[in-house]
Amino acid sequence: MVILGCGGGFIGLTYCQSVLLLLLLLSALADLKTDRIPNGFILLGMVIGISGGVLSGRGLPDILVSALLAFLLMYPLYMIGALGAGDVKLFVMIGSFLAVGEFLAILAGAFVIGAGFSLLKLSIEKNGRERFRYFFSYLHEVWRTGHWRIYGEDLKQDYHTYCKNKIHFAVPILFSAVCRIGGLF
Repeated sequence: MVILGCGGGFIGLTYCQSVLLLLLLLSALADLKTDRIPNGFILLGMVIGISGGVLSGRGLPDILVSALLAFLLMYPLYMIGALGAGDVKLFVMIGSFLAVGEFLAILAGAFVIGAGFSLLKLSIEKNGRERFRYFFSYLHEVWRTGHWRIYGEDLKQDYHTYCKNKIHFAVPILFSAVCRIGGLF
């Protein structure tokens, strides 16, 4: 019986890196197809990330700090509607696999790649002026009232417009993890 640690691997990746990338790929595909990320992927990933980290000598406190940091950084974005629950859980799962520095690199990369995807989408759909006007109106309302509200909440009544104006953030998360693990940044 082979114990799945984070060592070894194939094509230059450790077993844990391979599993992490596979789970992120499956999550991105599920997000694109169903607009949801199955909790089973997240739970399986966290079990493997924590187990692999412990088996390879990474301390449980270090693992839990990475996962907790992921939650603490992403939860406010979820609360205002900037990220979905699945995106937050994906970052927590990534935190269970990686040390804080590696997690933060993937996090930063995901937001840069996501911004690139968003700008590309805006230019293709030619609705940048409308989207930026909405965004600045949202910021003005938050500043004026001093209360956060869910971003895009009023767009949800028109489901077609709501879906048209979002990106599936699991894809930039996957691309960022591939770039970081592949050594591109």
